[in-house]
Amino acid sequence: MATKNGGFRGGSFKPSSATNHKSSSFKSKPPVRRTASLGGAAKDVSDAPGRVRVAVRLRPKNAEESITDADYADCVELQPELKRLKLRKNNWDSDTYEFDELLTEFSSQKRVYEVVAKPVVESVLDGYNGTVLAYGQTGTGKTFTLGELGEEDISDRGIMVRSMEDILADICLDTDSVFVSYIQLYMETIQDLLNPANDNIPITEDPRTGEVSLPGATVVEIRDQNSFLDLLRLGEAHRFAANTKLNTESSRSHAILMIQVKRSVGGGEPSSSEDENQSVKNCDPPIVRKGKLVVVDLAGSERVHKSGSEGHTLEEAKAINLSLTALGKCINALAENSPHVPVRDSKLTRLLRDSFGGSARTSLVVTIGPSPRHRGETTSTILFGQRAMKVENMLRIKEEFDYKSLSKRLEVQLDKLIAEGERRQKAFDDEVRKISLEAENHVSEVERKFSNELEKERTKCQMDYLESIKKLEEKWIMNQQNQQKNGFSNGPCDREERNVPLSEEVAEIKKLLQNEIQLRKTAEEEAKKLKNQLSQLTSSEGGGTAEFVRLHQMLEDEAYEKKKLQDEITSLQSQLLQLTFEGDQMRKYIERLESGNGSRPQSLTSPSRHSQNKDRENGPKSSFNSLFEQVGLQRILSMLESEDANTRIHAVKIVANLAAEG
Repeated sequence: MATKNGGFRGGSFKPSSATNHKSSSFKSKPPVRRTASLGGAAKDVSDAPGRVRVAVRLRPKNAEESITDADYADCVELQPELKRLKLRKNNWDSDTYEFDELLTEFSSQKRVYEVVAKPVVESVLDGYNGTVLAYGQTGTGKTFTLGELGEEDISDRGIMVRSMEDILADICLDTDSVFVSYIQLYMETIQDLLNPANDNIPITEDPRTGEVSLPGATVVEIRDQNSFLDLLRLGEAHRFAANTKLNTESSRSHAILMIQVKRSVGGGEPSSSEDENQSVKNCDPPIVRKGKLVVVDLAGSERVHKSGSEGHTLEEAKAINLSLTALGKCINALAENSPHVPVRDSKLTRLLRDSFGGSARTSLVVTIGPSPRHRGETTSTILFGQRAMKVENMLRIKEEFDYKSLSKRLEVQLDKLIAEGERRQKAFDDEVRKISLEAENHVSEVERKFSNELEKERTKCQMDYLESIKKLEEKWIMNQQNQQKNGFSNGPCDREERNVPLSEEVAEIKKLLQNEIQLRKTAEEEAKKLKNQLSQLTSSEGGGTAEFVRLHQMLEDEAYEKKKLQDEITSLQSQLLQLTFEGDQMRKYIERLESGNGSRPQSLTSPSRHSQNKDRENGPKSSFNSLFEQVGLQRILSMLESEDANTRIHAVKIVANLAAEG
């Protein structure tokens, strides 16, 4: 079905050369109008925010009117700069009316949209309900004003198409949504233009808020402009139209387009990790604003004798006029502040309950023609607009908390935080594993170095100890050989000569002992240093392990070995002192013997005394020699290392006596 334009095709609203009127785009503030309230007091309604705004659009003459009305003046004169309309009764008498906007026959579709519908669309985007209606006689251009698609000429696009363009341009499709329903009221039956099978849709009202809804109507989500144009084409194809004398394609039903806009005011997705943390801390639910735009293309009022309706078309005309009459009664009751508004007299008034006297921002465009033949219909239309200007709505924004969106967003953020926590935990475990491995390697290296150094020190100490023992044995054997070779009776001079090696031996033993002490100090310092390193490493690793216990046990063992070596050194020192003491005693004994014998030379003594002394001297020597032969050198050395002090003293005495005898 071709698009309807109110009885004349797309170019009928374009400027005509047959008229000399000039349009003006000057927009001034409408004059103040005062209406009488129930109490009789005057009330300023011009600046009321919820008052119904009314604009008048004049249709240019069509070809038929240009011929038939060539000898008659137009019955309508517009003064746009004054927002004033003059309706001529005759050549010398006229009535003057003031409206919010006056749109001449030269006004473009864009200007009509900006004046009539754009403020309502902006309110819908802010969360208010809005309504745009077109009212007028059949053939005055209501469908062209609202529903023209502009397929042949883009400048002819109507209010429906331009409203959706602005809505889609202003919302974000990721967080916002737009849903569309398209219905018609035909002979008091609500039918779905998008699904003709739904031919009897019921009207439901919320008992708490009184809001009217159509649960059986098809609802389609709009994502782009092309899909919306397809829906409008589908709806226009299913809308009822007929050919009358006033219009070749006269709409026989009221078409209602409902656009529901849902916008998220706050709680968008965070743009960075810092915003994510802030949004997690702020758990306030986002605010959602819901606005509904209702665009109503009313069927034209007509008189049967002028439209020539008959048969079924006549029944359609009766239904249209009845519904429009019910709408007029409701507007009259609202304008006069009547306590009763007959909203339930018609389904049209029930559907428009929020538009007149409700919470919606309403804008009404009344379309009229210039022909004096239709002065009565034009007067009725103008009076309807005048009464509608007195209706004031209570605007109310529709906001609610979107807990569902908040829950979904928090779930997404929770999943992100869980994944991030798992990644951080894995990285932490890897780092701990790496540090533990490095610590174990470091501990192993320290243990190895400590063991090597300890083994080297132990080996060195053992070698030095064995070397010292070996030197002592060699010197002791050498002394024994010298004693056996030279004998013990060579006189004082020989004894003094034999005492010289003993003193040298004692000095050398002292020197060896000093070296041994120095080595022990070095070993102690090295062990202390390693122990400090081990303790530091143990404290840095945060607790001991089995390896640390083993190192500690090794340190204790080494300390015990060190103590044992210190005891041995102390024993050797005591043995050396004892040996020195015994040597001094022996020298004193020899000196006493020499002083007791006088100054006689040994060569002059008698053989008997000489043999007697020799026997006396050889007696102890033979006893010690026999003891040495029986016990042995190794046994005497082991006695020197004995833990029993008496045993060590006895062994030192034996060594001292042997040295003295040598």
